[in-house]
Amino acid sequence: MSTPKKTAAKSVLSNTGGSLELTFDGLVEALASTNSQIVAQASKAVNIGITLRNWFFGHYIHTYEMNGADRAVYGAKLFSQLSERLQAYGISRVEERELRRYRQFFLTYPQIRESLTPEFVPQLPAEFLSSIRESVIPESAPHRLSPSGKEILSKLSFTIIAELLQIDDPLKRAFYELESIRGGWSVRELRRQIATLLYERTGLSSDKTAVVELAQKNSESVTPAMAIRDPYLFEFLGLMNYEMLTETKLERALPEKFQNFLLELGYGFCFEARQKRILIGDEYYFVDLVFYHRILKCHILIELKIDEFSHQHLGQLNTYVTWYKKNMMTEGDNPPVGILLCTKKSDANGSIVEYALAGMDNQLFVSRYAIALPKKEDLEKFIAEYNKN
Repeated sequence: MSTPKKTAAKSVLSNTGGSLELTFDGLVEALASTNSQIVAQASKAVNIGITLRNWFFGHYIHTYEMNGADRAVYGAKLFSQLSERLQAYGISRVEERELRRYRQFFLTYPQIRESLTPEFVPQLPAEFLSSIRESVIPESAPHRLSPSGKEILSKLSFTIIAELLQIDDPLKRAFYELESIRGGWSVRELRRQIATLLYERTGLSSDKTAVVELAQKNSESVTPAMAIRDPYLFEFLGLMNYEMLTETKLERALPEKFQNFLLELGYGFCFEARQKRILIGDEYYFVDLVFYHRILKCHILIELKIDEFSHQHLGQLNTYVTWYKKNMMTEGDNPPVGILLCTKKSDANGSIVEYALAGMDNQLFVSRYAIALPKKEDLEKFIAEYNKN
């Protein structure tokens, strides 16, 4: 198989005798380039739509809190009641926490109202947009260094905005807004830069430009493929959680094969969920597979990794198990258990299996689990054979 060329779409046509001739290689490049550009445009358009929807939500919630005719009826229960009603309509991302975030979004970025033009919202009537632009400006004005509403809509995904909203200091937030835009950062990169105190280090440095330039040089930029896997985008489009998996054959097929494998063992596994979404702190996580074991009377959480084993993977699984123990156990349940299965070992080909037991210091429990659950050797053999196919 030949290596794909990096030729731009506009250069794949050659001029021969006054007419344009398209070679086969040029045809492949033209189609690939067109696909990439359209995918990028589509994901950008949807992200703008998500951001606008959430800003409009914040606008109406704030307006109702200030002037709602029956606002006193709901009082402190406003967000919980509103969330319940909206979810009944099948609207995604309207949990109480999210609704409060949308209100904060509207109050933090009032400059977006100046960008409500047909360029961004062509489907809305002019009267609607005019009424919002002319509404009362919120109490908190944006920092003078903050990007324009147009830049926020076109260059920042709402996942990035949600991270920025957690920064209380307006100057610090403006710094990360501008650097996120300049570097096209992914949300993971933004979190990393905040965690490594880029703002503070820049402020303390005598050569501030050098610090920022070095950070940008080593940063991770978002790609169209990464943008498409954004949780807000997926839920906004009504896609299933398992569709958030990446496109490799192994990652798409392994959970289903492993699910069937466990069910065929006959050990009492009852399938409950795939890509189960749970909220820990301010972030959503997805558990690959969730079972309930009818003999052990507990949940079994499965995490499948296609890379080498790391203690970070095991720590993540243990966090999930601890969360399930706190939030999902009911009367009569035993503590949950997690199974981590990595497809590679660091020292050799094969796989590795580890168990996560959430604070179980009772050895009787541990022994009972060891008898009822599949042996590590059986699970490792399954993965080894699957990888050969």
